Amino acid sequence: MRLISLANGQMLVMMDSRAQVRDLYFPYVGLENHMGGHLVHRIGVHTDQGHRWFDDPSWDIQIASPSDTLASSIVAINNELKVRIDFTDVVYNEKTIFLRKLVVTNLDSSERTIKVFFCHEFQIYESYRGDTAYYDPIHKCIVHYKGRRVFLINALTGESGFDQYSTGKFGSEGMEGTYRDAEDGVLQGNAIQHGKVDSVIGVTLHLNYKEEQTIYYWIAAATSIKGALDLNDAIQKKTPEHILQSTEDYWHAWLSQHDTNFCGIDDSIRVLYNKSLLLVRSHVDNNGSILASGDSDMLYYGFDSYSYMWPRDGALTALTLLRCGYLNNARRFFEFCFDVITEDGYLMHKYRPDGSLGSSWHPWTRNGKITLPIQEDETALVLRSLWYYYQASKDLEFIEANYADFIERAAKFLVTYTDEKTGLPLPSYDLWEEKYGTHTFTAASVYAALVCVAQFAEVLGKTESQVKFSHSAEKIKQAILKYLYTTEDGFVKMVNFRDEKVIYDRTLDSSSLYGIVKFGVLPYSDERVVHSMKLVEDRLLCRSEVGGICRYEGDQYFRQTDEVPGTPWFICSLWLAQYQIEAATKPEDLEKPLQWLRWCVKYALPSGALSEQIHPLTGAPLSATPLTWSHAEFINTVNEYIAKMRKLGMCPVREQ
Repeated sequence: MRLISLANGQMLVMMDSRAQVRDLYFPYVGLENHMGGHLVHRIGVHTDQGHRWFDDPSWDIQIASPSDTLASSIVAINNELKVRIDFTDVVYNEKTIFLRKLVVTNLDSSERTIKVFFCHEFQIYESYRGDTAYYDPIHKCIVHYKGRRVFLINALTGESGFDQYSTGKFGSEGMEGTYRDAEDGVLQGNAIQHGKVDSVIGVTLHLNYKEEQTIYYWIAAATSIKGALDLNDAIQKKTPEHILQSTEDYWHAWLSQHDTNFCGIDDSIRVLYNKSLLLVRSHVDNNGSILASGDSDMLYYGFDSYSYMWPRDGALTALTLLRCGYLNNARRFFEFCFDVITEDGYLMHKYRPDGSLGSSWHPWTRNGKITLPIQEDETALVLRSLWYYYQASKDLEFIEANYADFIERAAKFLVTYTDEKTGLPLPSYDLWEEKYGTHTFTAASVYAALVCVAQFAEVLGKTESQVKFSHSAEKIKQAILKYLYTTEDGFVKMVNFRDEKVIYDRTLDSSSLYGIVKFGVLPYSDERVVHSMKLVEDRLLCRSEVGGICRYEGDQYFRQTDEVPGTPWFICSLWLAQYQIEAATKPEDLEKPLQWLRWCVKYALPSGALSEQIHPLTGAPLSATPLTWSHAEFINTVNEYIAKMRKLGMCPVREQ
């Protein structure tokens, strides 16, 4: 679980509930994690009352973030040590620098010495071999390096830097860690170490009662030692306070671009909306990748993390960004997809932020036959979102330049990857990455993609292609209505065909209905949609004090209890809210979706982070936290709610 995410498109720093850095990605947002997903950068305080690291329960630590800039707002109080520290943290928007401002206050009744220690555990290149940490006496800083990855650490208080340091080993050869050296308040000053190494620096303050003093602390990341030293010089020349303020100003300006009139809805919803936009942006790499989540705690629960770009999550998040006016971020995502599409016209399971293929558990063969290890909706949803990009940007040259190599190539794949007998898309893996077959969600996304490609063809004057893709889309739509709906079950999860026989997976899945209505197969008012929605509300609602909608009946992923059909997901709960918004015909109909928005606010973390799932009985976050897709769907739902308020005449005129 990560409460704070700070980034600039090249560097992503994530902090836990104890204000400790737990993930540090560079030079891509999501790649490489130089803390390996299990290391920690500790903070500790030493006074005459003793020494306490921040993971000690004697610290009361409140983690928050401003609603109008990408920064932290943290308060840490220790009544045993009689110390208060107020943090403001940023990743500099212009350079790969993580900067922390600590305002340390003496809460004791007398003058005394307070020492603050910063400990650093790195796993550079996600490997321990060959790491080096050393003290640079010329520039008075600590440097960790290996090859083309360098991390320079420094601090400043008044006119002075840190006054203690040491490097050492941790987790090997019986060495627990150099942080233990700080616990008596005095570091040994070991100047260099290599292997599995860590480092600690200390800053000494002398404070009267209620007097405060500021410490600036930073990590500069570069691909050479000279580059890191140049960044260190730039920080001191510009001053840390200038960098902090200019970063906060930049993100304030970035956020103000969307200029949304919230029509008088709850201020708490507006705050989470703005925090969600900033959090989504923190997971966007300058190379175009949109990271699912930088939370490496997932490594404790499986064999991998969420630090990948799934084309589906990315396409839906890019659509959110462009609808909020952030066309440049969306365009970079599409350029990323243009670069990685296969010769045959499909996108793979997931990608690393540098464009290389991500890990996968989808096999290339089933029952002795070659099968594509894909989720077809991922290709389809990129095409659909690209059409909305064109509608928002009118960037015809961009579309025309990429029509043949991406749009038409992908569309031809979608057309050929269909069953000639049924007209449905051939089997692939579902959006939940679990089952193989022809899924309602996937089929609906393919229908929507071909409709959009037909519209692209019309814009470009390609009449023959327009007719072909429109016809293919209509065939898929009719096949969906024929094979994927039953009177008893509504829209089913998926079907397979064996010896002319239809084999239904009748599991009620929230994504099935979402795909039908969101991708335009049927309107919200269609009786088949209404019937299916009633089933979702009746059977997928977690009937506990927490509430929420689960993915599908019997979902075992992070399952906590058999008392509910599955764990509640923010995404699925917001899908229901979006249906209710679309179906609303009078003001009072908007009360239910408003409650869902308030539900999200209630179960967001104090920093604004939304997890993938929450515990059905306690509301505690489960799985990746934050999840970019959760925030994107919250933004979408608020936008749709405001649009419906305007349509129903509920939106007050904005004051000039």
